Amino acid sequence: MFESLSDRLQNTFDKLRRRGKLSESDVDEAMREVRLALLEADVNFKIVKEFVRRVKERAVGQEVMKSLSPVQQVVSIVHEELIAVLGAPGRLNLGMQSPAIIMLVGLQGAGKTTMAAKLALHLRRKGGRPLLVGADIYRPAALDQLDTLGKQVGIPVYHEGPKGNPLRVCQNGLALAKKEGYTAVILDTAGRLTIDESMMAEIRGIKENLKPIETLLVADAMTGQEAVRVATDFNNAVTLTGLIMTKVDGDARGGAAISMREVTGVPIKFMGVGEKISDLEEFHPDRLAGRILGMGDMLTLIEQAQDKMDAQEAAKAGQRMLEGDFTLDDFLNQMQQMKKLGPLGKIMEMIPGMSQHTKGVDMAEAEKDMRRIEAIIQSMTTQERQQPKLIKANRKKRIANGSGTQVQDVNKLLRDFREMQTMMAQIRKKGGMRRLASMLGGG
Repeated sequence: MFESLSDRLQNTFDKLRRRGKLSESDVDEAMREVRLALLEADVNFKIVKEFVRRVKERAVGQEVMKSLSPVQQVVSIVHEELIAVLGAPGRLNLGMQSPAIIMLVGLQGAGKTTMAAKLALHLRRKGGRPLLVGADIYRPAALDQLDTLGKQVGIPVYHEGPKGNPLRVCQNGLALAKKEGYTAVILDTAGRLTIDESMMAEIRGIKENLKPIETLLVADAMTGQEAVRVATDFNNAVTLTGLIMTKVDGDARGGAAISMREVTGVPIKFMGVGEKISDLEEFHPDRLAGRILGMGDMLTLIEQAQDKMDAQEAAKAGQRMLEGDFTLDDFLNQMQQMKKLGPLGKIMEMIPGMSQHTKGVDMAEAEKDMRRIEAIIQSMTTQERQQPKLIKANRKKRIANGSGTQVQDVNKLLRDFREMQTMMAQIRKKGGMRRLASMLGGG
């Protein structure tokens, strides 16, 4: 999501940087590009108009035009205004309600049922004890899907089958949660392909009776301009407290997120960033704005590393690196740990400045190279991984055959690994190895 918008904005500011000092006409030209970029990203035209007006008003001020780095000032203004339009950070409000009731609403196909399980897993990781309640009795296999997802993450599911009454199911689910001591109840309500009065009446009835502390609209990030009407109608019907964007890992242009937040005035609380149940991110507008402008998002990357990578393994690898005993086994392990963070392209965009260096780089090919390296190392014996110097011509042929690669691929891996060991030895001699190992978890 936002990839095309990010590319357009970064190209616009690259052109500005080549100008040095800025004139008002330079700012006008840049604002035209920003306007087109936002419109192409499916941001509502009224929101675009107001955004550009605010940025231009600030960008042509005397303190910017006469500053030593006017372009950087303009980028900073766009960054601040992007944060403003994306809204304040949306934290899940569990309040004093016990159990906390969270109602998910949205159109059919937005990923509501999957999001219910993702949210339940998120709450459990935070120390909660959630119960999933299936109130979608209309969509074929909706309840089966919720059962399957619940079993997958070990979270209990309550429903009364396809003949149950949605309001009564929610009431009975809440009664069970109170009796069994659950800390949160997540209501997976029914959606439709389009908004209709019967659906709205049903979710209004559930809200009025159960009084959920959170009413979250689960919205497809690929909705486009239709996003404004969908968000407005749901907000008018049940008064939303937040938004959850799904499918942001697809080819969505991102405008739905900006438009929905602006027209409803409620915060985006989460983003579904992949198909796995663990692929859920809390929404941080400042971090997303930084990613859009190519500034990276190291905080999210660090949080994902802490959540998904094995800290003990990282510490051991860091210590071996410190002692000059880093092997191909360690190298393979580090690659496999990194894969847990997601696609390589996504990782690169979170590292400040890397988005510029990876332009034109085929990330799919880079990931293919990583899989090839994995296969080569896995085709080696334990002794060969520990002592690569043992790998001569006959062994190289065997490894290449076993991994479905060429001998030159094996040679390249061994050469790159030797160069890495040499570099580590040089850093160690200069006393910087302890600091590097510490960064990688070695203490």
